[in-house]
Amino acid sequence: MIHNLSYRAFVYGTESEDKVREAIFTLLPGAQAEKEITEGYYKNQVVILSGKITRKREIKGFLEKLQSLKPSCKKKISNQLEKRMDERGNLFLRFDKQSAYLGDLMLVEHGDAIHIKLKIAAYPARKYVALKVAQEIFKV
Repeated sequence: MIHNLSYRAFVYGTESEDKVREAIFTLLPGAQAEKEITEGYYKNQVVILSGKITRKREIKGFLEKLQSLKPSCKKKISNQLEKRMDERGNLFLRFDKQSAYLGDLMLVEHGDAIHIKLKIAAYPARKYVALKVAQEIFKV
């Protein structure tokens, strides 16, 4: 159902890198984020934690986490699938960092989140085919 999964989260100066790593680990238990240090708009240090998951067992674990989402959250994703997917069949989701750290998964629209990109397995690789696969994943 999913070829691979990419993730990214920003750690700002007011946040703990360890806590953001733990939030990522709550969402993606097999995640081993790579660290990149960059400079923010105001010359402050920003750490980017990112990675890619291709192992089927880890992807399956993430899908199980998605199944544990509240029905209202799954319905929201299902209703927004077309808007959240690009023409190549990539589905984009964002989860709140603080909620994930506390063990709860909450879908958000703002940028200060854990960004997830799911490459949906669709043959042929077209958006309309990927949408059908994604609808199965988020069935309420």
